[in-house]
Amino acid sequence: MKVGIVQLPSIGMSSTKFYKFVRIAQKKGVRVLLLGEYILSPFFKELQSMPLSMIKEQSDHQLKMIKELSRTYSMTMVAPLIVVKKKKVYKTVVKVSPNSTQYYDQQVLINYPHWNEEKFFDNEIKALQSPLIFKIDEVKFAVLSGFELHFDELFSHISAKRVDAVLVPSVSTFESRKRWKELAKTRAFTHSTYILRANRIGEYVEKKDIVWNFYGDSFAINPYGEVEEDLLDSEELMIVEIDKKETKGARRLWGFSEAINRRKDV
Repeated sequence: MKVGIVQLPSIGMSSTKFYKFVRIAQKKGVRVLLLGEYILSPFFKELQSMPLSMIKEQSDHQLKMIKELSRTYSMTMVAPLIVVKKKKVYKTVVKVSPNSTQYYDQQVLINYPHWNEEKFFDNEIKALQSPLIFKIDEVKFAVLSGFELHFDELFSHISAKRVDAVLVPSVSTFESRKRWKELAKTRAFTHSTYILRANRIGEYVEKKDIVWNFYGDSFAINPYGEVEEDLLDSEELMIVEIDKKETKGARRLWGFSEAINRRKDV
């Protein structure tokens, strides 16, 4: 199965390049298209100073656009979105297929002093649940927001449900490129799954001496922990093939899940 990864900056209310990438993906036979964080909306720091009405207007517009594109091109789209409900703001990932829409509210948000999404958004803080999991043909996908790649408990759900590919939209910045790739390679290998990461590009200038550089480096890692393809820092579309035989082969070869399951019965 072919999956597309779109690497773009924030596109505002419309983007010729995004529409072009969607058309190319459809012609190449892509079934699932993944976007990075803060592509359909302004960056978190910009949202903090925006009126709630404007955030909602943009969000409603982008959701409508994604739904129309999904129907037009018969493609499932997975895209982070800021949702406003009853004057509360939620950071979510929307999975839109031609006939249905599902939402996955990010469960663990960044809460550092310089980047405190947990304080700004109204996502509920509760015990971790399974991430969004869906199936197309025989391929099983899971959706995690970027920051959630760090948490073992979420990957316990992913292994238990034998997920073939984890879709990870992110907004990584500063000097984290190498760390992100090593983390994703380890997750892919130890859980026998593909990790597909879409990172945005562009920059946000907070002050003259503080520039948030979103460096791209979107990538696809196979179930053996090997990088199959990665992008640089420009506007690009990556198309990768997800082969269920690869995940089955990795599970048979290394047997990590089976080693754990045997001990549950003891």
